[in-house]
Amino acid sequence: MKITTVGLGLIGGSLCKHIKKHTDYTVGGIDINPETIKMALSQNAIDYEEKEPGSGDITIIGLFPDKCIEYCTENAAKFKKDSIVIDVCGVKKAVVDAVEPVLAAHDVTFVGVHPMAGREFSGFEYSLDNMFDNASFIITPTKNTPREVVNLLEDFAYAINFKKAVITTPEEHDRIIAYTSQLAHIVSSSYIKSPTEELQLGFSAGSFQDLTRVAKLNEDMWTTLFLMNKDSLCFEIDQIIERLGEYRRAIDSGDAPYLHDLLKAGRIRKEDSLKKNL
Repeated sequence: MKITTVGLGLIGGSLCKHIKKHTDYTVGGIDINPETIKMALSQNAIDYEEKEPGSGDITIIGLFPDKCIEYCTENAAKFKKDSIVIDVCGVKKAVVDAVEPVLAAHDVTFVGVHPMAGREFSGFEYSLDNMFDNASFIITPTKNTPREVVNLLEDFAYAINFKKAVITTPEEHDRIIAYTSQLAHIVSSSYIKSPTEELQLGFSAGSFQDLTRVAKLNEDMWTTLFLMNKDSLCFEIDQIIERLGEYRRAIDSGDAPYLHDLLKAGRIRKEDSLKKNL
């Protein structure tokens, strides 16, 4: 099978490395940066450079959501007929709604997917051949997606060493990802802005590092992701503001029993969450 990857950044590059490590598929790469192509070739992440799509049985679009829509729309007639195109963006509905019908008109099936792993760095130089070893591969078919395409993508995910393939809808993906990923980045970015941060040296340990890790984000990408999923994300922001208000009222009033109950409920929720992930 031939794979074409458009955009050899952290996710696209890591997917290429997984494909080359775990399969005998042929991988072509497309990137606007010649140095990135050189690095990918030298590290055996791709077999050759491609200038435009057209040869891939599966084409992976590793671009920001707005650029993904633009690229697929402008190159719709160039993809291989009867092939599959997938994107790896962190938001699905807006991308799927825009791209699926355009590619369908050219006998190409578009499916939104989301590899659930990442790093607080960007660029091919940070890509890894084991980044997805314990990760989920989310697949978001629509009513127009043939079942055999979903089956092929599930097989593809397991072939390149993902731990689990998860099937959902674009809408459900966006609703849940607002909580599991996007809100975490908002909280981290907000937390790091306290004026006390300037005094934290020598006073911070694991909890500070854990909570601030994803504040080191790519603001161009995350601005687009947040705005494309604004309804679900605003709902989650409202939820955490409400919860924080409960803690503040308990602490400000000195209500130890109420504060104790809030903390206990949070601990139990976390323990239950860990059990679900076993």
